[in-house]
Amino acid sequence: MTDATRRPGLRAAVAVGIVLLVAAVGVVAALGFDGAAGDATRAGGPAATAPITRQTLADTQTADGELGYGTTRTATAKLSGTITGLPATGSTVRRGKALYLVDNEKVVLLYGGLPAYRTLAPGIDGPDVTQFERNLRALGYTGFTVDDEYTGDTADAVRDWQEDLGLPETGRIEQGRVVYADGEVRVESHQADVGAAAQPGQAVLTYTGTNRVVTVDLDMDDQRLAKRKAKVTVKLPDGRAVAGTISTAETVVQAGASGANGQSSGEAETKIEVTVAVTDPKALAGFDQASATVTFTASERRDVLTVPVAALLALAEGGYGVEVVDGDGSRIVAVTTGLFADGRVEVSGSEIAEGMTVAMPT
Repeated sequence: MTDATRRPGLRAAVAVGIVLLVAAVGVVAALGFDGAAGDATRAGGPAATAPITRQTLADTQTADGELGYGTTRTATAKLSGTITGLPATGSTVRRGKALYLVDNEKVVLLYGGLPAYRTLAPGIDGPDVTQFERNLRALGYTGFTVDDEYTGDTADAVRDWQEDLGLPETGRIEQGRVVYADGEVRVESHQADVGAAAQPGQAVLTYTGTNRVVTVDLDMDDQRLAKRKAKVTVKLPDGRAVAGTISTAETVVQAGASGANGQSSGEAETKIEVTVAVTDPKALAGFDQASATVTFTASERRDVLTVPVAALLALAEGGYGVEVVDGDGSRIVAVTTGLFADGRVEVSGSEIAEGMTVAMPT
């Protein structure tokens, strides 16, 4: 897919350029040119001209975003019992602390990207063991080797940890006793009340990260913009522009709009959810849930020659050219085109140089 077909704004610019190209070809024919490069000269200057400039050309696109705390995730119960404790909304929960309580026993937050999916006990091995042991070591417990094997030494350290938490000292980690997140979390909302019955699969609360970020939903056609660690510019509600970096980009499925009966009335859409971290987090202070605009740069060409798109001429032998104005006359010169952006196009060729003047068809 070319740059000209990926963006609606760019397609419009190219379409305008094509219309002007057709008009320009008509002008060339009226003046007696045959449309071939380098073999025609006309006396008298054109009505409008533009210089060939050297600059950085960037293919950019702006999208609406939302200031907040990033993607909202849901903690679901995996233990049966009664919910006896919930952290306050807006509070922060860190590694080793209770995310909520079932039957007055803590369900603990740990850090990691792999969800807890089985009971851990001596004889078990795998990446989930490594992830858990890293957390246990980070919490200050020793006497075991951090690897992918859950050994008797691991179980001894777990008993010490369970004693400190006020849990039964089994040396095993039952499924549902820990919840993994990428880091500390901010409690966004409660999905169940204290005193409610907990059962596997029930939503207990929602949470987000603790850092202020900007979230943008992009169409799948704009996937080229969603490059992790790519630099962007964020325009805040007060008009200030701050630098940012794409920290995550993931594909999500958004449900259709809800109808009067609460059921979905439209088709689900697949989007690319982009999370942007700003260089100066303090710049986001004072904004709660607010909108912002994010400017992405899909591609960039530094130190290239450019002309207005409308200066391009369609050549009879194929390709494009420009009408270079030279003194009282002009001539058609073939050029190779590159990036189109902001109404200009990158051009190159042996017969053009910075500072030359090209005709603008009227």
